[in-house]
Amino acid sequence: MSQTILVVEDDPVLRALIKEHLEDAGTYRVLEAPSAASALEQLGSLRPDLVILDLVLPDRSGYEVCEHIRNEPRTRDVPVLVVSARLLPSHRAQAEEAGASAFMPKPYAKRELLKHLKALLPGPTKAVTKS
Repeated sequence: MSQTILVVEDDPVLRALIKEHLEDAGTYRVLEAPSAASALEQLGSLRPDLVILDLVLPDRSGYEVCEHIRNEPRTRDVPVLVVSARLLPSHRAQAEEAGASAFMPKPYAKRELLKHLKALLPGPTKAVTKS
């Protein structure tokens, strides 16, 4: 059974690359959101297994989207992997404060993305140790 991942990324090239990485892994159903509004709309009607979230979006910050996910009873336990080019310790701290499950800096390698997913997703693909 495939797991559903919502990719919230405004850059169409990066969004397509993440989708390609996930589809190549063969076990993920990928949904896309180019903005916070699109992500929140989709989260209103579905509960993904994981959200991959950029911090810089055209309409609201990724921090706000993460807080929304954590404040909604239906999605509060959905893992959120923040993927961002904002690399200051304060950015990571703010993401954690907003409820991010993990933080991965851009650019990243495909294996790094998959390693995070295995650590965050429930089920038989979950890694023994969390990175």
